[in-house]
Amino acid sequence: MRRAVKRLGSRLLTAIAGAAACALALGVFVASIHAAPRSPKPDANASREAFLQVYKVFTSPRCQNCHPSGDSPLQGDDSHVHMQNVVRGKDGHGVYGMRCNTCHQTANLPGEHMPPGNPKWSLPSADLKMVFVGRSPAQLCRQLNDVKQTGGRSLPQLLEHVSSDELVGWAWDPGDGRTPPPLTRAETIAQMKIWIDGGGACPQ
Repeated sequence: MRRAVKRLGSRLLTAIAGAAACALALGVFVASIHAAPRSPKPDANASREAFLQVYKVFTSPRCQNCHPSGDSPLQGDDSHVHMQNVVRGKDGHGVYGMRCNTCHQTANLPGEHMPPGNPKWSLPSADLKMVFVGRSPAQLCRQLNDVKQTGGRSLPQLLEHVSSDELVGWAWDPGDGRTPPPLTRAETIAQMKIWIDGGGACPQ
């Protein structure tokens, strides 16, 4: 009986010691997490500098050609007016008899300067034109900060739009004979995140 009690006591002490060791290890781990240096939040200057990088992308031909100031899309690396006299239409997909999908299929047609394609090919709608052409960095930044001009999208939602929308993604896979934006999609997303995390600050 005494041996059984001793064995039980020994096991209990071992269990307590093990639990104490685990608790100590957990405490050290948690303390290390809290003590680990965190990346500083971008300040307004970093935010503005990041937006200037994003601006280069948004005003590159691959983006601004679908965000014109008028109602005709632009085309080519020189952003000339669409040669077939195409117009926006109310929904952004063209007008009767000249719809975008008449020429623009669900994927790029093979060959240099052949019609590009995507299932969602269109301009923004007439009610929400989201003009990029002719905007200064300050003007475009303020526009993107204004939910009335972004269709109700907040800055994080705009980041999600740029990072996941398939039509936006076409800009980095534009087909033969077209120059992609000056930053990769991943680089653009990274710069947008710095801009947003720093408060969406705008250049002067």
